[in-house]
Amino acid sequence: MSQVSLTLFQFSEQADLSAWRIVNDGVMGGLSEGKISLNENGHGVFTGFVSLENNGGFTMIQHAFKPVEVAEFNSLEIRLKGDGKKYQVRVKSSPAQYYNYSHLVSTTGNWQTIRIPFSEFLPQFRGRKLSKAPYPGEQMGEVAILIGNKKAESFRIEIDEITLK
Repeated sequence: MSQVSLTLFQFSEQADLSAWRIVNDGVMGGLSEGKISLNENGHGVFTGFVSLENNGGFTMIQHAFKPVEVAEFNSLEIRLKGDGKKYQVRVKSSPAQYYNYSHLVSTTGNWQTIRIPFSEFLPQFRGRKLSKAPYPGEQMGEVAILIGNKKAESFRIEIDEITLK
């Protein structure tokens, strides 16, 4: 197993949040609202409300970057503090890729380090599974966190760092 790691994003008081984009279900007419900010500890905080009105039901933060070679790694690791809800962690080989690879994680309400093997990221497009192989782990150009649990709910998740292991 690889001992090498690469930090994709480290939240801190000086972190540049302009590297992150919010995608709400308004792209489909929905009314969900998410936002990202930094708290007093320098953690990224993704908060908001998921609405099912107007066929909505999700909000997401995504960080696209120049694709990096990831063949020497085998997993994505996120240090986070959720609210007990489930979130999708998504990756793409490049920002231009039309589909993503997704993995559902459960949060506990406490700080946790979630390590997701590349082989557990499964291909999907707009929430529908695709008959393609799991994430190949050759290059990565986007990381995203989405909430869309088919219910109207508020949410809050704190993120410390996202690392390749």
